[in-house]
Amino acid sequence: MIGIGAALTLLGVLGLVWCIVLATRAKRAQLPDEQMRLVLQKVVVLNMAALGISGIGLMCVVFGVLAR
Repeated sequence: MIGIGAALTLLGVLGLVWCIVLATRAKRAQLPDEQMRLVLQKVVVLNMAALGISGIGLMCVVFGVLAR
């Protein structure tokens, strides 16, 4: 259970890093406001999913440690 949780947490953290990369690329592209808003809306959805996956992974790790 600890290994699965650690893998999920790592996957979530990688998703968060990818969100940072996408937002930075959008900022550097100097898109018009409407396009920037669309890109950032997609990044927010990805960010929330990555946070959720990371949170579930951390819960699995804690449960695995407590269940030992």
